[in-house]
Formats: sequence, C-alpha cells, structure tokens
Amino acid sequence: MKTNLKHTLTLLLSLSLLTSCDQGFDEINTNKVDPTYLAPSLILNKAIINTNYLDGFGTLGMLTYNFGIVQQIITPYGSSLSGANYDQVNSGNTPLVWTNFYRNVVKQLVAVLDQTKSDPLQSNTYNAARIWRAYTFLVLTDTYGDVPYFQAGQGYTTETITPKYDPQQEIYKDILKELDEASAALTSTQTAVTTDILYGGDVAKWKKLGYSLMLRAGMRLTKVDPTMAQSYVKKAVAGGVFQSNADNSVLRHTAIYNNYIANHLAAREKTNFYLAAPFVNYLKQNNDPRLPIFAVRYVGAKGGQEQVNDRASSDPKLQIGMPMGYNDVSIASTFSQNGVASLWDYSQVNLNTVLKLDAPEFHVTYAQTQLLLAEAAVRGWVTGSAADYYATGIRAALEQMAQYGSNSAISEAAIKAYLDAHPLDASKALDQINTQYWVASFLDGNEAFANFRRSGYPTLQKNPYPGSEVKGDFIRRMPYPDSEIVVNSGSLNEAIARQGPNTLDTRVWWDKK
Repeated sequence: MKTNLKHTLTLLLSLSLLTSCDQGFDEINTNKVDPTYLAPSLILNKAIINTNYLDGFGTLGMLTYNFGIVQQIITPYGSSLSGANYDQVNSGNTPLVWTNFYRNVVKQLVAVLDQTKSDPLQSNTYNAARIWRAYTFLVLTDTYGDVPYFQAGQGYTTETITPKYDPQQEIYKDILKELDEASAALTSTQTAVTTDILYGGDVAKWKKLGYSLMLRAGMRLTKVDPTMAQSYVKKAVAGGVFQSNADNSVLRHTAIYNNYIANHLAAREKTNFYLAAPFVNYLKQNNDPRLPIFAVRYVGAKGGQEQVNDRASSDPKLQIGMPMGYNDVSIASTFSQNGVASLWDYSQVNLNTVLKLDAPEFHVTYAQTQLLLAEAAVRGWVTGSAADYYATGIRAALEQMAQYGSNSAISEAAIKAYLDAHPLDASKALDQINTQYWVASFLDGNEAFANFRRSGYPTLQKNPYPGSEVKGDFIRRMPYPDSEIVVNSGSLNEAIARQGPNTLDTRVWWDKK
C-alpha cells in the first residue's frame, strides 16, 4: 500500500512539473525584438534612402562614369577607377545602379505596392510609392535602356526570377501613366503619414513631386515623340509642379547618416577625384558665384599628404580644373602650361560645403523644373515667358546653395548681378537653358548624364584619351551587368537584339541624333 502511494505521489509531482514547464512556453519562445511585419510607409522610407545607395562604394558608378561623361568631375587614375576618364568599360562600376536599384529599391517598392494596393486607408502611401517607383525606373531605363519593368521585383511575390526586358518606349508610356494617375489620386482627406522621410506626409508636396517628375519624363521625349512630350508637359503644368525650393525632393543627412558621395571622397578617394577643366572654366568665365562653393584647391600640393587646410583656397581666381584625356602618368605633361605643381594641385569638390558628410542630396529641384519650363516655353508648349522661367530657374539654383549651410549661401546682390549679366538670348536659348541645367544638376550624376544626352548641351569636346573604347563622341549608356548573362540570358539577348550591341556607344530609345 505504501509502495503504491509512493508511486502515485511521484506521478502527480512529475505531471505537476511538466504542466508548470509548459505554462508560458509560447510566450517565452516568441522573439519580441525581431519584427514580423513592417509598416509599408517605413519600407517606402527605406526605398527612398537606398536610392542614394547603401554605402560609399555604390557611388562609384557616378564618380567614375556620370560625372566624368558630363565633364564635371574626373580622375586620372585607372584600374578600379577607370571609366569615363578613359572612355572604357569598367565592369566593376557600370552595374552599380542596376544592382542597388533592383536588389534593394525596386524590391522594396514592389513590397509596398503589394501591401497597400487593396487598402483604401493606405492609398496615399500606395500612390507615393508609385511616384517613387517612377523616379526609380527613370534612373534605371535612362542608364541602361531596355530593362525589366513590368515583371521587375516580383521574385518573392510571384516567383518571377527571370523577368523579361521591356522596351524603353513602353516603360516611358507606363511611367507617365503612373505619374498621372498617382499624382491625381493623392488625397488630403487621409491622416498624414508623418513618418514619411521625404515630405513628412505633406500630400500637396508629393503631388508637386509627381507632376514635376512628369515634366521631366515628358521633356525626355522631345526628340523621339514631341507630341507625347507636349501632352504630358501640359498635364504636368496643369497638375501643379514645384513652386519654390521648399518643394525640392531632397534626402537630408547627419553626422551619423552620411552623404555617401561625401563619405567616399573624404575617406578612400580624397586624393583621386578632381573638378574637370570644362566645368571649372565655364564657371570662371561666367563669374559664377557657385564656383567657390563647389571648389577647393590645395595650392602647390605635390602629393596627397600636402592637401591640408593651410593650402586650401576657394578663391575663384585660383581654381584650375583638371584637363580631360590624361592618365596619372601623362597628366604630368599639363602641369607647366596650367601652372600647377602636380596632379594633386588641381581643384577638387569642396568637402566643407557641397560635400560635407551631412550635405543633402537632391533628386528633383525647383531650379531644374523651372529650366525645363523655360525650354518648354521656347518650344511653345506652355504659356509664360521663357526668359522669366530661365531667370527663376537660375535664381532657384543659386538660392539652393544655402541648403548646404550658412557658409554656402549666396547674397542677394551676387544673385542679382549674375542674373543681370546672363539674360536669355533667344538665338541660343536651348544652349543657355540646358547649360544652366548642367550646372544646377551638379552632383546629381544620373540627371546630368540624361539631360546632356537628351539636349546635346552643354557643348563639350570629346574626351581625347588615346585608349578610348568609344566609337562616337560620348558614352551613351551603361552596359548590362555580366551577372545577367548568367541568370537571365534569354531575356537579356532579346533586349540586345532589339536595342543594339551591349556597348557604351548604343543609344537608348529617346536619345536621337
């Protein structure tokens, strides 16, 4: 009897212990830190941030190609830094827009659209994501031409891992349609998404961004489809484009979250990149008040170790741009004629103003918008004076400098003097307007490269580097990544057959002679 009682008590104790161990099991084993769901508005923020790249290395595409093609920033060095300086393919840097945008930005935007498209309470987030997707694909298709568009970013949602490449003409039609619909659909009746990193939930500003992007995309078609271009330019103006610099689409930075172009130049590449002579010469010849904000020269420096503050000068008279067409050896032949001590003595981008670590980066600006309207007015597509749009655009670009800090602000007297000295001349209006666009887009390599190809201005001389791989005058696009040959060769080959050889010379659809 005692034995049975003992066994019974032991059994009851064991069951009690098992029950107590099981209590709260689910709660204890649930990770309360790792999120299982992110608000679509936060994913949209991440997509916007990633548009400006995930680290400094992502900016090498612009540093080695875009800036050099439009002859604003150049490097004499080759190897991993070769690109527009030698007019050669550097397969390490040509894919950087592609890899960052498809692996990050596009994937994130598709996730936002998928989560919000059927939720009327998130319609503003949905339509803002459509606008940012349009911006993203403008950069992608302007860089490469035909790209995956309609099936892009659907690896997770539909398991489409080999998306087809769409013709740029079809991509542009849909981008313009999306901007039209999304901008109109944004509504002020919903509660503002105050976590919005771009505009703090200000729907009116998102609308203006959508219509300003529509103007940009419409003007891209001036040579290839002027009827469609005019139609969408008029729609953009009717919808309401940017009205001041307060509307600019700009990503702001801090001492912790850096401007990655600035970060890369301040760290690894400080001694490697220089302002190009055509850009510096234009600013000097026109007494442009932006030159001392853009430029610094370490006067007399004979090596990177001598690029110190004691030698630093932003005096416009002392700025000397690096000539095009030289490598780090042959550049020595230019020192005497240009009055520099070494290649390290040429002017560079100012790391204390426009490329401070916390300097903002601009996507679409009021200045660019007004200059596009000036061209549209010249073409008779919008009402208003081309000269007025032109002057307003230049003023906006000059006033925008204050957003880099108080030491970059241009005085009203200097602004007025510059405007008085540079009125619009109807006989060379397209040249003047688009050359000013070139300056206003400084450090926005994607847009400067695209508008240079579209407009043909400024009038630049071909890079004279003797080892150039470019048959024409300038690089017209970036080649597709080598990785696409491995993972999506069928779709890639269809695009190449339709568009032309996968080279630096092949023009995208809207880039007509």
